[in-house]
Amino acid sequence: NTRYEQIHLVPADPPEACGELNNGVFIQDQIALVERGGCSFLSKTRVIQEHGGRAVIIADNAYDNDSFYIEMIQDSTRRTADIPALFLLGRDGYMIRRSLEQHGLPWAIISIPVNVTSIPTYEMMQPPWTFW
Repeated sequence: NTRYEQIHLVPADPPEACGELNNGVFIQDQIALVERGGCSFLSKTRVIQEHGGRAVIIADNAYDNDSFYIEMIQDSTRRTADIPALFLLGRDGYMIRRSLEQHGLPWAIISIPVNVTSIPTYEMMQPPWTFW
């Protein structure tokens, strides 16, 4: 079991995080918020990992999505990532980014309880945060 206490949630720049980040130095030892689209979930996770991020939260790029979850599946490259990747509904990701912009903040300070389990989430038929 791992908890992230008082850690920065840093929106990636560019938001899709499919390549080099303009704010990669701020992601070191923090959690990155990225948007779905442009490349695979695994590619996004590896970009954040390569910048020293401890985890990544990928928000749907459909800003009006507040009820449909998607599966974050492996791409066909045989690559792996060593940091947790989580999915967030589009409306929630949008609200976080909008709130940060309105307040002129470069990041949010958050705490996340994370339960690491040996059962793959697709077998549980539930999103992983249901079990936190």
